[in-house]
Amino acid sequence: MATIALEGMRFYAYHGYYEEERTLGNEFILDVYVNTEIVLTTLVDDLHADLDEVEEMLKAGDMSLKDIGIKRGKKPEDDKHRPTTVNYETVYLLCQAVMREPSHLLEPLVDSIADRITDYFDNVEGVLVRLKKLNPPLGGRVASAWVMTSKGEIEIPMFGGE
Repeated sequence: MATIALEGMRFYAYHGYYEEERTLGNEFILDVYVNTEIVLTTLVDDLHADLDEVEEMLKAGDMSLKDIGIKRGKKPEDDKHRPTTVNYETVYLLCQAVMREPSHLLEPLVDSIADRITDYFDNVEGVLVRLKKLNPPLGGRVASAWVMTSKGEIEIPMFGGE
C-alpha cells in the first residue's frame, strides 16, 4: 500500500456563502491523499500494464497474479491497459474540474472531489481531501478556513506548520 499525495494545489475560484466571495473570488489551497496498491507499478514501472505480460513475467519466478493480489477484469480488454497506480495528473484534472464549479460551501467541494477520485480509479483504497480558503471574510484576520473529508481506508497524514 502506498499514499499518492498532491499538496498545495492552488486555485483561484468563486466559492463562498457571501455574494462578494462569489463575485470577487478567492484563493484556495487543496491537498489530496490517495491510498492505493502499487504492486503492479513496482513490476512494470509504467502507468498501465498488460496483465498477460505481467503474468508471463511472474511465471518465471513461479508466481501468479493471485500471489500478488491482482484480480483479472470481467472482460479481457480490461486487462490490456490496466492502471497500475493512481495517476496524479488525472487527480489534478479531476480536482480542477470540481474547483471550477461554483459552490456556496467548501463541504460539497471536498465531498465531490473525493467521490470523483474514488469513482474514476478502481484501485483506490481510500482518499483524504483538505480544502483551505485563504483569508476568509470573517471580520478579522484569519489565515485560512478549511474543511477535510475522507472516504475508504486512509491514514490521515500529519500536517506540518504551513
